[in-house]
Amino acid sequence: MAILLSDAGLHRQLLPFTYTRPLGALRAGIFTIAEAWKQLSGLPVGFHTEAYLQGKFPPVLADRVFEVHGGWLPDPAVAAAVLDLEPGQVLMKSGKPLAFCLDGDARAEAPHWNSPPAYLAQVEHATDVHLVERPWHLFQHCGRAITNDMATLTAGRASRTLSTSNTVIGDPGLIFLEEGARVEASILNTTNGPIWIGEQAEVMEGCMIRGPFALGVHAQLKMGAKIYGPSAFGPECRVGGEVNNSVILGYSNKGHDGFLGNSVLGEWCNLGADTNTSNLKNTYGQVKAWSYATGALEPTGQQFLGLLMGDHAKSGINTMFNTGTVAGVCANVFGSGFPPKHIPPFSWGGTAAYALDKAMETCQLVMQRRAVALTADDRKILTQVFHLTESYRS
Repeated sequence: MAILLSDAGLHRQLLPFTYTRPLGALRAGIFTIAEAWKQLSGLPVGFHTEAYLQGKFPPVLADRVFEVHGGWLPDPAVAAAVLDLEPGQVLMKSGKPLAFCLDGDARAEAPHWNSPPAYLAQVEHATDVHLVERPWHLFQHCGRAITNDMATLTAGRASRTLSTSNTVIGDPGLIFLEEGARVEASILNTTNGPIWIGEQAEVMEGCMIRGPFALGVHAQLKMGAKIYGPSAFGPECRVGGEVNNSVILGYSNKGHDGFLGNSVLGEWCNLGADTNTSNLKNTYGQVKAWSYATGALEPTGQQFLGLLMGDHAKSGINTMFNTGTVAGVCANVFGSGFPPKHIPPFSWGGTAAYALDKAMETCQLVMQRRAVALTADDRKILTQVFHLTESYRS
């Protein structure tokens, strides 16, 4: 048996983040969605995604495959409901397919995620469903994901001791420090949710944290950082300044003062000093954001929405991002005034094209600083994204 996380026909809806990974490899809490499914099910996990991503994110073969909506945030009840499926059944919630139980190499097609084949027996799912189907769902579901992930990860385990130099507001039992985690002279508030500090991560002096919050393995909060949960920063991130309800997928830097709110950053991003994001319009109205699915600015239904930044994108010092700005993969943003609300992938300064070989050279240098290799699969993915997005730079 195995779990296969499907993009469920949502690849274009989750761009720019799904240019470089499947839906199931996104992170809303401590774990990526795939890591959470593996922890809860104990089964191998693979991906049903775009062909050019499968070298790095392969599918999985088994005699029985549970093909699951890749954006479904799991908990024990969710995992149990999926694993109870028999071949020929589809798990539904209010008319929406959530998971298929298939034999051998059978796979669900994209239209099946809107309307399952009539020959499948429908099983209604009993509990609430939390799906990532748009980029902002990552920070909107962040608190629930952290709570679920922390319950799974810390069950039967004891936290490392928190230094007495810290001040705790709320239940100290909701703070969990992994091996080697360091937290000194900071204020930790668990009134609204738990706080998890990953292995060898560091919270420097003077930080103020309100849960729910997760700081990934080897990540750092810089001195005096102000973090409003729910927020989750993946492995090797460096974060300072003020952050509110945001998710950083991993390996990215927001190391300086400046505000990041209701935003999602991909991997290997860097925000220059005093970069600020607007997350609320002066009119308090609905934010529009660029949609790769329609090729236009579209209403999001959100009052609070900041920056959505794809992998390997960068901003220069004092950059000001408007509400609902979408920065593409390998976008290099600098210049005076507000940049456009859609900054195309592989753009230089928001207007000129960023040569592929130069962008790849920068990617390699950035990753080397974290002792991570730019693999052949990474190069193939970035090259494909460059060619897929040429029209945006015309």
